[in-house]
Amino acid sequence: MTAPWLSVLVPVYNVQDYLEECLASVIEQAGEGVEILVLDDASTDGSRALMDRLAARWPGRLRLHHHAANQGLSAARNTLIDAARGDYLWFLDSDDKLLPGALAGLQAIVREHVPDAVLCDFAVWRERPRWKHRLRGESHRATFAGAAGGPSTDRAALLAGLLMTGQLHAWSKVTRRALWGADLRFPPGRYFEDMATMPLALLRARSHCYAPVPWVAYRQRGSSILSTMTLPKALDQSRALTAFAQALAAAEAAGRLPASPGLHFALAHQSARCLVGAMRFVQNAALPEAERRAAAEQVRADFAAHSPLGVHALARAYARRGWWLRAAKLLRAHGVAAA
Repeated sequence: MTAPWLSVLVPVYNVQDYLEECLASVIEQAGEGVEILVLDDASTDGSRALMDRLAARWPGRLRLHHHAANQGLSAARNTLIDAARGDYLWFLDSDDKLLPGALAGLQAIVREHVPDAVLCDFAVWRERPRWKHRLRGESHRATFAGAAGGPSTDRAALLAGLLMTGQLHAWSKVTRRALWGADLRFPPGRYFEDMATMPLALLRARSHCYAPVPWVAYRQRGSSILSTMTLPKALDQSRALTAFAQALAAAEAAGRLPASPGLHFALAHQSARCLVGAMRFVQNAALPEAERRAAAEQVRADFAAHSPLGVHALARAYARRGWWLRAAKLLRAHGVAAA
């Protein structure tokens, strides 16, 4: 059989209320050469039965997979990567959806440029959007701080543009399956798995294109990771960049990637986001004092290990850009960690 040009990978866990709309948004656009893989990660609601009904409604359009026991999002995505046959992989969360024109836009870029990675923007999807959400620009959120179009072979610019926005989610990046060697998978059992994995994948990309168009509708739910923060989640956020920082340093040391001040600042900036986010929980959570101190020291150590700039050097860099509030937040978070 001719291999598909694209595999859309949809992990499923207790999303009975959202799954049909998600898959319909792909089916309605998917032409020849697009395979849709759906994996149920041992849901406890009616998601698996719904998958079977949808497969019967759309015969031959869905490839169904199942985990006998719940293993988490990372493991579900890893199983789907192993099962995919497409040249490109697009991870789509099962409570989100593709916006009209997404697959056509992607295919046009792939046909013309054949890049290793394609980045797109997204829209925040609320059941009851308010005027304040429109004022925040939620109808179009950029994921990349760099030049639109392409292709570009500047990996430092790719990584810097990714890290500067902090939009590190997997579903706004379409990548060649060849980037996902046996040594690159999502980390099972950890939160902030996208932040830990996508920079590593894009470090391998030889070329990229950026489509500054919302292709994904990201459903805003109250059960998101950031809205239900715990100490394990905070510590996973704090250390999410460990493997990438090590891989980047190794690539620069070996001469595979020239050292870039812009990329170093962007990595320091994202490291600061992790520090501030994790310390916000550590500072405010009802934790025993000894546990709070240990967590704070760990978060501080993670920042020092990840960031190419020390906390005071980064604060000065923020000040030079007029980012006074960010500098203040960084120093305050670091002060909490040092307490």
